[in-house]
Amino acid sequence: MTDDGLFPGFTTHRVQIAETQIHCVVGGNGPPLLLLHGYPQTHVMWHRVAPALARRYTVVCADLRGYGDSGKPESDAAHAPYSKRAMARDMVELMRDLGHARFRLAGHDRGARVTHRLCLDHPDAVSHAAVLDISPTRTMYQRTDRAFATAYYHWFFLIQPFDLPERMIGADPIYYLHRKLGGWGTGLAHFDPRALAEYERCFRDPATIHATCEDYRAAASIDLAHDAASEARRVGCPLLVLWGERGIVHRLFAPLDDWRAVADDVRGRSLPAGHYLAEEVPGETLQELESFFAS
Repeated sequence: MTDDGLFPGFTTHRVQIAETQIHCVVGGNGPPLLLLHGYPQTHVMWHRVAPALARRYTVVCADLRGYGDSGKPESDAAHAPYSKRAMARDMVELMRDLGHARFRLAGHDRGARVTHRLCLDHPDAVSHAAVLDISPTRTMYQRTDRAFATAYYHWFFLIQPFDLPERMIGADPIYYLHRKLGGWGTGLAHFDPRALAEYERCFRDPATIHATCEDYRAAASIDLAHDAASEARRVGCPLLVLWGERGIVHRLFAPLDDWRAVADDVRGRSLPAGHYLAEEVPGETLQELESFFAS
């Protein structure tokens, strides 16, 4: 990985945990803060807010298993290696290896789904959590209609049995990547060319394409089973919910109400953006995160 100056002052780590290796960058001083990315990106998505957060926090930006330069373990018939439970466990082990038993946490997109599971499975590890541009997975599947299936077609395409989506994406991965990143009416102009080059580098890897399909297959199967089994559990730490007012979540869901159904202490608002808040409106995103994590 070469960040081309996107994370000045940060150091790169590749940490061996129980089941795989996790790639991350670490910078700053102060209380620990873990930032998790979404699909089809990497930790680089935080480059416009992480250096500022590092003035107050020890910031860890990690690649989820299957993404970026983190390990890509083999999956199984139940897709368990790519469950949000497995991904959350990775992050708890990573932070403990770095010396942080308890930390603040923010996740965007898939990383926000890992954040939700981590708060349920490891409540003592999280002091504050933020989720960006999602409603809970189970809620979104339960409310699926034509409008949602059209806008989020990839949820239903990527879960098709191996190796249909892998072959189709692999035929032209950069075309597919660009269509996903620019597809919700916000285009590619707001992506730093250096960040976009990193997303392209990582998404060209057939192992990444397969692993990210497994992430979505898990979301439609074992993750829903885990959600049903832990239905009585709620997110107990303070939870910040941010979403884009030009995005699908804003149009089709009620993020604050959706999260209040599963969490005790919820606050948040929409921001003037599409899906990629930290890259489209980094100033507003940073202000909200700083205010929340300092509370």
